[in-house]
Amino acid sequence: ITDAQFDALLRELQTLEDKNPELREPDSPTQHVGGGFSTQFEQRDHIEKMMSLDNVFDTDELAQWFDRVEKEIPQPQYLCEVKVDGLAINLTYENGVLVRGLTRGNGVTGEDVTLNVKTIRNLPHQLKGDSLPAIMEVRGEVFFPIAAFNELNESLEEAGKQLFANPRNAAAGSLRQKDPRVTASRPLSVVVHGVGAHNGADFASQSQAYEFLKGLGLPTSNRSRVVTTRGDVEKFIAHYNEHRHDVEHEIDGIVIKVDAIASQQALG
Repeated sequence: ITDAQFDALLRELQTLEDKNPELREPDSPTQHVGGGFSTQFEQRDHIEKMMSLDNVFDTDELAQWFDRVEKEIPQPQYLCEVKVDGLAINLTYENGVLVRGLTRGNGVTGEDVTLNVKTIRNLPHQLKGDSLPAIMEVRGEVFFPIAAFNELNESLEEAGKQLFANPRNAAAGSLRQKDPRVTASRPLSVVVHGVGAHNGADFASQSQAYEFLKGLGLPTSNRSRVVTTRGDVEKFIAHYNEHRHDVEHEIDGIVIKVDAIASQQALG
């Protein structure tokens, strides 16, 4: 249909919702881009603090971390995954409906980018399933695929505009647009990799949490792997050291987690 037809239908829907506000749904097109909204970037607290990762830079430092873990946890399983070089995001779902998207900020308080997050094509506004958590914070990473980033910079160059330095800056700049329509025009993607506060969801390990999130229709990575030995972890690192440019997004390392949540809590 033409833009004029679309606009007429949208106005009709807006009028119907104004007359019958109880029928307005969170996933209505009037609540999305094009409804005359702008993002104000209000500061909001996360329900549960977003923790940060510790870094190690060589195999000796990694071995010291293994030693500390295995001193407390006999024969742990490790979950390995690529670290997406993007912008950390915290998504809150209430009864399966996406109600808020916050940047990481300082880990306690982030910026409200809900309208912009809702324009990301692979992010569901409504989770799948019959028994959905009453509330759940989902942590993830918004990124700019490398191929799309190159196309964007080419178009900016042709228009005589300033180029983005790298895909991470492009993702952050695209998500923090005052006009969500600009965000919608950028081919952002998201991958989820953790759960914060939750009520009505239960899992014993990080890998089980990923399966749970995938079952809800959320975009999880297909590159995570659970292994049982230090050698397997090192093989995973070596593989992506060699193949890091074969991934559709930029990576800035490998994340290694103790898989069992009870073991994570015991380690502190």
